Amino acid sequence: MERIVVVGGGAGGLELATRLGRRLGRKKKAHITLVDKNNTHLWKPLLHEVAAGSLDSDLDELNYRGHAKAKGFHFAQGALESIDREQGEIVLAPLTDSDGQVVLHSRRLAYDRLVLAVGSVTNDFGIEGIAEHCQFLDSPQQAERFHQRLLNAFLSLDERAANDRNACLNVAIVGGGATGVELAAELYNSVQVLSAYDLTHLSKERLKVTLFEAGPRLLPALPERIANNVHQQLQQLGVDVRVNAAVKGATAGQLQVGDEGLAADLMVWAAGIKAPQFLAELPGLQTRRNNQLVVNSYFQTDDERIFALGDCCACPQSPDEPDKFSPPRAQTAHQMASRLGSNLIALNKGKPMKAFHYVDHGSLVSLSRFSAIGSLMGNRTRSMTIEGKLARLAYASLYRMHQKALHGWWRTLLLVLMDRVSHSLRPRLKLH
Repeated sequence: MERIVVVGGGAGGLELATRLGRRLGRKKKAHITLVDKNNTHLWKPLLHEVAAGSLDSDLDELNYRGHAKAKGFHFAQGALESIDREQGEIVLAPLTDSDGQVVLHSRRLAYDRLVLAVGSVTNDFGIEGIAEHCQFLDSPQQAERFHQRLLNAFLSLDERAANDRNACLNVAIVGGGATGVELAAELYNSVQVLSAYDLTHLSKERLKVTLFEAGPRLLPALPERIANNVHQQLQQLGVDVRVNAAVKGATAGQLQVGDEGLAADLMVWAAGIKAPQFLAELPGLQTRRNNQLVVNSYFQTDDERIFALGDCCACPQSPDEPDKFSPPRAQTAHQMASRLGSNLIALNKGKPMKAFHYVDHGSLVSLSRFSAIGSLMGNRTRSMTIEGKLARLAYASLYRMHQKALHGWWRTLLLVLMDRVSHSLRPRLKLH
């Protein structure tokens, strides 16, 4: 029986393992194994909501082991340590608990086809002090850590504000992409909601959010007219938006922006991404400067048995554009998982693979409950700008499409209903 191992349970990797489990695993045509260092999955575009408290990750997390049982694949918890290409095996690092005790020793998993879907991590570009003093939002754990610090900061602010009319909380967000923009808006939603839960001295005027972007405008991936609209709406919320503001370093409680040192109580770095460093250290596999594995239009690396998808790979948008790579977006990972799933199923049946063609369906940005804006269809000659309720509905549908890929339509509808009930019974913000 063919052995297919998928490393990485993010959006692309989990959707791929689910598809293969349904089509091959259940029918005993292949043995599918998903590997991830965590026990649970949370859709990464939601992490800014977890950080701000708008989303309770405990309610939206999916357990890999339970999902694997339901969908016909297997799950192995662990972090990839190395690949033994000669033996056709991957080596998983020992798994330890929070006290450093070994839970699982180093293990080897054999593969006939290996898929690397390990996603991306924050790129601090080697700037001094960023890793030590700024918060990253690469994982649910990091988002939860920021949320706890934010809650404590709001509690302290409420106490100080009772006696100090000038007391405020300064939050600096570096990076004017979707994560930075959406987090800035969510923070203003959080402070308004918290003021209704006995933190009576809190108000949006007490929150000072500064958003720094090194480039000339926000949201470089979106059309300029949309970016300008978002810029204006953030300013109306109270965000101090600074473009052409390159951060040169960070110390405890301070960012160095140009020649100016700016104080901040909380600092978030969302200025760029790169693939994990260990990919660049895999022998015999070509990578780019940002550690992405170079793959062809069939997602194959230099080793035809090893594939890659999602943010960790540099894949041509089409065979006719080999030097134009697919952007690191959730919709890209979804499209890649669908095509690679079909290709691996075809190989299992002895049929040829089909090349990947990326289709830009547009981009959407959520400004919390205040607004949403974006473009549909992506093509500059045919794109349509949407805003308000329609845009918020389209934005929400992105997550529902991910759920549909994992659970099917019927269970996704049940999840939507459960979310509605949960939101009506629970506080509007996670308070712990």
